[in-house]
Amino acid sequence: MHVLKITIKLFIALLILILISGSLGGYFIWKHFSQNLPDVQELKEVKFQTPLRIFSADGKLIAEYGEQRRTPIDYDQIPEHLIQAILAAEDSRFFDHFGVDIKGLARAGYQLISGSDVQTGGSTITMQVAKNFFLTPARTLERKFTEILLSLRIEKELTKQEIMELYVNKIYLGQRAYGVQAAANIYYGKDISELTLAQIATIAGLPKAPSAANPVSNPRRSIERRNWILGRMLSLGYINDQEYSEAIIEPEIARYHTSDIELSAFYVAEMVRAEMFRLFGEEAYLDGYSVTTTIESDLQTASDQALRKGIRAYGERHGYHGPEAQIKILDTDTEEELSQKLREHTTFADLQAALVINVGERDATVLLRNGEKAELSWDTLKWARKHINVNSLGPAPTKASDIVAIGDVVRVIIMDDERLEFSQLPKVQGAVVALETDTGAIKALSGGYSFAMNNFNRATQAYRQPGSTFKPFLYAAAIDGSYTAATVVNDAPIVIEDVSLQGEWRPENSSRDFSGPTRLREALYRSKNLVSIRLMRDIGVQLARDKIVEFGFEAERTPANLSLSLGSSDATPLQLTAGYAVFANGGYKVEPYFIQAIHNENNPVVLPENSGNAFMETNAGLNASNRESMRIIQASTAYILADILKDVIRRGTGRSALSLNRPDLAGKTGTTNSQRDVWFSGFNRDIVATAWIGFDQPAPLGRREFGGTAALPIWIEFMQTVSKHYPVKEFERPSDVRTVSVDPNTGLLAYPGQSNAIPELFRQGSEPSRRANSPEARQQGSVIESIFDY
Repeated sequence: MHVLKITIKLFIALLILILISGSLGGYFIWKHFSQNLPDVQELKEVKFQTPLRIFSADGKLIAEYGEQRRTPIDYDQIPEHLIQAILAAEDSRFFDHFGVDIKGLARAGYQLISGSDVQTGGSTITMQVAKNFFLTPARTLERKFTEILLSLRIEKELTKQEIMELYVNKIYLGQRAYGVQAAANIYYGKDISELTLAQIATIAGLPKAPSAANPVSNPRRSIERRNWILGRMLSLGYINDQEYSEAIIEPEIARYHTSDIELSAFYVAEMVRAEMFRLFGEEAYLDGYSVTTTIESDLQTASDQALRKGIRAYGERHGYHGPEAQIKILDTDTEEELSQKLREHTTFADLQAALVINVGERDATVLLRNGEKAELSWDTLKWARKHINVNSLGPAPTKASDIVAIGDVVRVIIMDDERLEFSQLPKVQGAVVALETDTGAIKALSGGYSFAMNNFNRATQAYRQPGSTFKPFLYAAAIDGSYTAATVVNDAPIVIEDVSLQGEWRPENSSRDFSGPTRLREALYRSKNLVSIRLMRDIGVQLARDKIVEFGFEAERTPANLSLSLGSSDATPLQLTAGYAVFANGGYKVEPYFIQAIHNENNPVVLPENSGNAFMETNAGLNASNRESMRIIQASTAYILADILKDVIRRGTGRSALSLNRPDLAGKTGTTNSQRDVWFSGFNRDIVATAWIGFDQPAPLGRREFGGTAALPIWIEFMQTVSKHYPVKEFERPSDVRTVSVDPNTGLLAYPGQSNAIPELFRQGSEPSRRANSPEARQQGSVIESIFDY
């Protein structure tokens, strides 16, 4: 009642103002309130707060950031029935009055005084525009007077169409929806042009009371408001009797539609959000930026799935850690009450919580978050031996009760065929990243099992030791110089005393054996540690380290000591992937980037000078005029390294990748000391990808975990999808690369008729000059001598 009295007083005051507006008193009132009026011209250049939207390269929505959901539309995009519904609901004389509707004010005042329900207010659409853009919602006489004066000025400066366009894009319509297009999306999941007459009337009825008349939370009140507007439209001649009759019986089907996220790529979305905020500050969330990333949706989905599958496989190999929690189930508990308790446990990616409510001999029944029951079969339970430590498991279970008990909160995955798979929250983590070898465009990036579980992006933020995946960079430094793939180095025990390594160091091969004189090709694909150490020492530690840094590694994280030859530096999966791109693209360094384009109101955004390497515009690319300035190794070196790394798959630790049946694949496994990090980096001519597995806090993964057993299967799974997008494409052979037959033991030229001779690649001019059977060769050999040799 108090609010009603204030409204009546305001109404009477407004009538008085209008009546005296032509008198001397009206002049002074006008003079007083018009002195500080805002500039109405601002409305002609108004920028609506619209969210930041992020898309994949193929146009799928990845994320949306911003408090207000809004999609501005032009006047000619507003359906005619919507304009009519707004007029019927808010201001039927909009196209006739001059900003203030005296008849409308009188009608509202009469409804107030008579105590009847007020269906139309005294404010015109122009007055609402004035209030929404320039004024506060305070219910004071001063604010009302200012609103009227502003409305008169708006009508003078803008057309009716421009005013209506401002109105339909600005108004708040509940559920974070600002503007009619956002409301259509949120309540009906449709474009405004696709709404029925009844739905249009519902939207038009929201400005008066977006909460009370909300079709989701209060459908009864919403239908009443809708039908009143439809009746007004009928009486005003906007619709006919048949249209009216059909619309008022239409059921209300509104429900809350979240942003139509089409691609799950939360780690990428956060990378874009952070970069946009760095460049544009808070305006990044308000100014309607649309960002197109380099991400391909199929590859991103495959990356996520491959990583999760690999992480779960590791977990199953190391046993079941037990239930996540225990819920005491009372006889009085309803299934809805139990489901509500389950909802306290967040769903992480495909892992949702389930409550064990019955345990059979070799199966169990669980209750899901949605209240449904499901069965866990023995086939999905039997892997769950008790975890003791990373190297030990309990006995194999023989019945379901060895694994679960009533009241256990466990994790399950609903498979595509509706089958339920028993699982657990992962203890280990990982990353997958893939980029185009020529451009550096990131095509897929998975920074962990679930962004909701932990938003730490391991693909870009986890600095880990790369182990043997680092060796190709050392070998590239050697072959780019005076060494060849046939150079023989002694694979024998060695003891090193190095102050920087804090004393005596006795490195070993992972196989714990020694092969004696070994060609560099064989040493790399068999990952011989002792050969790598001798090679780096012979090149010179500082020289080798400086060359390795050129591949894109951070100098301060790349130590200048012999341990670097075994991958003791710190690098992220993304850095390692970009380094491997050099072998695939012919020797050129690339800068990874993930933003392809930015638009604002459909116009390209000119990037600021500090945009950095996240953007395509700042990445020189291999087709640019300065291509050769990006070269860091000779084309022949890149080709020979790629061919050696093919041998990793053909006959080395990457043989599992032969299952992909592609002759153009190359790569390298990596495993660090105590199996703290396991890797596989691999590539073909077009795309390079890295898979990594490890604990967030470095710790041993288990003595049977290696790059070839834990990381390579993830890479293979991902590459199955890559193969659909990138057909077989061999590396371009440089014109200066020669194939020469050599002796497999000495690396020297094969003698005529030698039956065990093997072909080897050489840069022209680097071929051996001596024959393997010459007296000189037998006396001197070609083993690199070392003062550290036994």
